[in-house]
Amino acid sequence: MDAVPNTTPFSLLAERWQPSAAMVKRAAFAALVMSVVIVVTGGAVRLTASGLGCTTWPRCTDESLTPTAEMGFHGIVEFTNRMLTYVLSAAVGWAIVAARCARPRRRGLTKLGWAQFWLVMSNAVLGGITVLTGLNPYTVALHLIAAMALVWVATQMWERSKEGDGPARPLVAEPIKRLSYALVGVIGLLVAAGTLVTGAGHHPGTPKDNKMVPRIPLDYDRLAQAHADLAFLSIGLSIAVVFVFAAVKAPPAARARARELLVGLLLQGVIGFVQYFTDVPELLVGLHMLGATLIWIAALRIPLALRTREDAPAPTAPPTLTPQPATA
Repeated sequence: MDAVPNTTPFSLLAERWQPSAAMVKRAAFAALVMSVVIVVTGGAVRLTASGLGCTTWPRCTDESLTPTAEMGFHGIVEFTNRMLTYVLSAAVGWAIVAARCARPRRRGLTKLGWAQFWLVMSNAVLGGITVLTGLNPYTVALHLIAAMALVWVATQMWERSKEGDGPARPLVAEPIKRLSYALVGVIGLLVAAGTLVTGAGHHPGTPKDNKMVPRIPLDYDRLAQAHADLAFLSIGLSIAVVFVFAAVKAPPAARARARELLVGLLLQGVIGFVQYFTDVPELLVGLHMLGATLIWIAALRIPLALRTREDAPAPTAPPTLTPQPATA
């Protein structure tokens, strides 16, 4: 008896619609853009002191799903950020469907799309816990780190959408790859340290006269200095990567991305120092958060430019057996 094929809504859709490779790339890029937008708008919630604009979760109040007129501006800001999660989910859903319906089927891309979906869901729960715990700074920091994890996976999917599904083939020696991984690790530590500085800093996410929001009980100036030290380390390592890539004649794309990262780090350093010595104004903090997200993406793209993937070989059909005539 022939095996019954496993039919799902995705497989039925894939039989009727096969998006082009360009559409798959656009879908993956849209998911990446929305992952950046959700980081920036989440920062806007904090910087406008709207962290408790909605007093509970998943509703905005105990009686209302949406903000009431009494909540004013802060309720609108917080609720808008929550609604953008649905836009993000739609973008991720488009990326999943496009990858699943593409021909040939992009199994690796589909898995990265589903990873984004579960990160969005888990981060929504973390956002709810953040509200229910009264903007506990540790959950706020974890909320941002989870958002950066989403950016990581979205970047992977976008880059993979421009490649084939064959095995990765390195374009440089192993020590060069490890150097690029070390750079990504240091940038990751820099971003994580920034979340601690925010947790101990001047923007708790509520009006400054609200003394009920806890802060990380560490010296703000020392945390800022540690963050600056990691920034100097990142810049130094980035300079080293630029020169090493030039010396070993790394792929042009990798060299270009290394230079872009260095320029971004220098600009981000200027913004960081200006905001520190001007008592961290909200606009500069918002620009700094956007810059941190873009630098994270720039760092992640460097190792991906040090290898290539060709199209996976097409599956071969099993040979058919031709019946032989009977012999006397």
